[in-house]
Amino acid sequence: MLTIVPIILCGGSGTRLWPLSRNGFPKQFLALSGTDSLFQQTVQRSLKISNQEMIATKPVIVTNEEHRFLAVEQLRELQLDASFLLEPVGKNTAPALTMASLYVKETYTDSAIMVVMPSDQTILNDQHWVEAIRESIRQAQQGGIVTLGINPTHPETGYGYIQKQGHANQNKAFEVIQFTEKPNLEIAQQYLDSKNYYWNSGIFILQASAWLTAMEKYSSEILKQTNLAWKGKTIDHGGYVDFVRPIKEEFLKIKSDSIDYAVIEKSPGQLPIHVVPLDAGWSDLGAWDAVWNVGQKDSHNNVIHGDVLLHDTSNSYIHAQGKLVGAVGLKDIVIIETADAVLVADKNNSQSVKKIVEQLEKLKREEKNLHRKVHRPWGWYDSIDEGERFKVKRIQVKPKASLSLQMHHHRAEHWIVVKGTAEITNGDQVITLSENQSTFIPLGQIHRLRNPGTIPLEIIEVQSGSYLGEDDIVRYEDTFGRS
Repeated sequence: MLTIVPIILCGGSGTRLWPLSRNGFPKQFLALSGTDSLFQQTVQRSLKISNQEMIATKPVIVTNEEHRFLAVEQLRELQLDASFLLEPVGKNTAPALTMASLYVKETYTDSAIMVVMPSDQTILNDQHWVEAIRESIRQAQQGGIVTLGINPTHPETGYGYIQKQGHANQNKAFEVIQFTEKPNLEIAQQYLDSKNYYWNSGIFILQASAWLTAMEKYSSEILKQTNLAWKGKTIDHGGYVDFVRPIKEEFLKIKSDSIDYAVIEKSPGQLPIHVVPLDAGWSDLGAWDAVWNVGQKDSHNNVIHGDVLLHDTSNSYIHAQGKLVGAVGLKDIVIIETADAVLVADKNNSQSVKKIVEQLEKLKREEKNLHRKVHRPWGWYDSIDEGERFKVKRIQVKPKASLSLQMHHHRAEHWIVVKGTAEITNGDQVITLSENQSTFIPLGQIHRLRNPGTIPLEIIEVQSGSYLGEDDIVRYEDTFGRS
């Protein structure tokens, strides 16, 4: 029985899908096609690989400290377990896969076959995907690297291309001549006309030993430094998930590089590398036009989500998150409404949304990073109003969860319980409040909020003070390792 280890790369910020996708809540955690998030779809799809010939292990998820709680919560909803490799800082995909290969070598064997996939793609036909993956696994048993190629349907300039040669072998795999980064429109049209090119899906199938060998050949410094960070790792066993952390100081020294640049583009003619065609309704959902393309359309080719009313509107994507959105006399338009931002764009120019994100970055606007409603490991908060020297939040705390023991230098807080029971540490006192009861946390007072009950706790928090930024916090104790 072959051991197959799904490796799910769960990084990136998805800036082209702003304002739904943000640094603090990137696109893989959004439900953009179907009811589950892209991350949840990826995890569930990976478990379908198993048959009488091969068995898939629990997935290995490579992500960062900030996003691990989102991933864990979404796994909990599926009642699935996983192992997490936590990057102290993003170093692109080559170090991520190297760390995953070291984990697979230690936990299973270096001959175990890894199915490496991004967490932010959509597949419309899971069965076709599984069949292509199984063919790729059979090819990867022979050594080398296998990737999935997508038949191009138009001269796309936003994807990399794979050039094949010859005829497919018994595993439906073609030998790869070369990889080409995003071409201009004229060259992309030539690739489409030649019928010898595939879009690069970013999905790779290979033995752990094959990746480590390739890294030794082409990117030995990254391999060496990743090894140093890996050797001193720590492991936290947290119920149905494990958190594996490399040494932060050593990890920070790793050169940032992608799988493609570090190894893949250098491999043709040097290492065995093959491509297996994938025809399964694949999309990387790289911009709003791609989200529209895979969505369920009405009789006028519109894709709508939420409270939306249309008149004389066609070929458009309209997403309303909290308000009624009306559209009249529009064509090929994207409208995204959230609690704190609205995007209106030409659907055919939706790749340029990243230019708005760049402006937000320059202006240091918080809308680049966080939604008004911010998810935390203990629950969430929603900043419902704000003015000079005050801010009002609605806060929900999960059953048995607690915030950190903390203090603020510049603000005081008033807490009013609207649902559930609150256990509150306020200086030397520990008190219990129920619905309609309240307390006051003076500026500089050490305090903590905990939910001792079995239902979610909701409070209204009114902050007052000279500075109300989220960075005005000193943590003394924290269940989630943030102190």
